[in-house]
Amino acid sequence: MGDERDTLKRIADALERLAPPPPPTIDWRAYPAYVWQGSAARALGGIKAPELVQLRAINSQKARVHENIARHAQGHASHDMLLWGARGMGKSALLRSAVRDVQRQAPSALGLVQVSADALPALPSLFETLSDEERQFIIFIDDLGFAEGDMVGPRQLRSWLEGGVEARADNCRLAVTSNRRAILARQAKEQNPDDRDAPLNQRDAVDDKLALADRFGLSVGFHPCGNEEYIEIARAYADQLGIAFTDQEALTWAMQRGQRSGRAAWQFVVELAGKAGKAVEI
Repeated sequence: MGDERDTLKRIADALERLAPPPPPTIDWRAYPAYVWQGSAARALGGIKAPELVQLRAINSQKARVHENIARHAQGHASHDMLLWGARGMGKSALLRSAVRDVQRQAPSALGLVQVSADALPALPSLFETLSDEERQFIIFIDDLGFAEGDMVGPRQLRSWLEGGVEARADNCRLAVTSNRRAILARQAKEQNPDDRDAPLNQRDAVDDKLALADRFGLSVGFHPCGNEEYIEIARAYADQLGIAFTDQEALTWAMQRGQRSGRAAWQFVVELAGKAGKAVEI
């Protein structure tokens, strides 16, 4: 009997050594930002983002997003946010910049938690954890999209936004960026999978596509910029580094990249900075 107990103890000790260590305890009030990985969180010492003043050609979007985040940080009525539209026009950058700017006034009042798309199913666990914290949070889901035929993900998101059993905590607001306002695409075969040639009721299609987007109290669109706006964005970045360029240089770069956007403008300035022997934070 004694030998059997010793054997079992050795097995238990070996299994304990093989088991991964428990995740470290996170102080949800001490850091400006966190990354939620589904079963654990990782704290970040800072938020990387351009200054709000550097974000050009999106003044209306800046004002609306910043005001909503400031209201949430103060515990006032605020909205879940959907930032949608043209790629590279500053959706994610604006969200991060606005949070960081609000935190400067009250660092302990607001935290940013970024959630990767593959960690979405674990969001209820995050909401439960944060609901006990005396702090407001922005739950940030960047570049959200659902695979064709995925109806579970969109339904979960709707439930979190509008009072389902696993709705988000009162001290949390969702901030989602997407290239499409509807977030998910509508296919004709979804209406009648047995008849690929069946006509799609256009009104029903639009209503269905916007059903998820309508759950967000604040929906902010971002649109492609023209030549003047693109150059203005590039100059805002370049002036901070003491770099000069001609309009034609900037436009040639945009033509080579195939787009005029805030991202293309920033990449152009990074290229100039590299040629000038300057360092920049990317």
